[in-house]
Amino acid sequence: MTDAVIVTVQQQGILHLTLNRPGKKNALTGAMYQALTDALNAAAKDAGVRVVVLSGSGSDFSAGNDINDFVAAISDPEKIRIPLGFLQCISTFPKPIIAAVSGVAIGIGTSMLLHCDLVYADSSARFQLPFTRMGLVPEGGTSLLLPSSLGHRKAFELLVLGEVFGTEQAVDVGLVNQCVDQGSVIDFAMDKACALASMGIEAVQQSKAMLKQHDDNRLQSVLVSEVDAFAARLNSDEARAAFMAFMQKPKK
Repeated sequence: MTDAVIVTVQQQGILHLTLNRPGKKNALTGAMYQALTDALNAAAKDAGVRVVVLSGSGSDFSAGNDINDFVAAISDPEKIRIPLGFLQCISTFPKPIIAAVSGVAIGIGTSMLLHCDLVYADSSARFQLPFTRMGLVPEGGTSLLLPSSLGHRKAFELLVLGEVFGTEQAVDVGLVNQCVDQGSVIDFAMDKACALASMGIEAVQQSKAMLKQHDDNRLQSVLVSEVDAFAARLNSDEARAAFMAFMQKPKK
């Protein structure tokens, strides 16, 4: 387990997973993906865990994939597929997952929210799916889930134009359940987690399974095909140029 993911068991069987690289805006490395996968797999088998809350440390949720880590992994297909294991795990996790979002949620920082059951964000949150801007293609099930829920044109706007959008628009498109007061999003998410944890665990889990059952097989197939396409694009001239430009940008 990496220190970049903090695993904390709260009262009432609430497991809190905190992305903990605040100096890097909680950008995800391969080790962090594996730590999240391991924690979720353990939680799925642990009868004492009823709800999972996912958040970021500091002022951000996640800036997405760590570019330096990604560039280093380009020549290693197995490392590239570590995020797939996480996506397969979070998308099939049987218990409720609640995300608390503030600051940036970029790339996988946004797409992972589609696999959470409740998402709350404050007004500081900024979402972006900039895959094509980086010479890449959609990932995280976004190429299926967003057109299905939003229609082609809105999904194209978010996934291909890839502009930044705020919490108000995220609520409007259904990515976020509610905008909460700045500074209180984790407490708000914990209150909802407590409410879920107090309910009958079998009824909650069966209800979640019923809501997800119709699209699950197709989603799992799309997750694999997206990662295959994503991995191929990583070796493209467009992606390499975008990565180099990103890494050469002055640090703020």
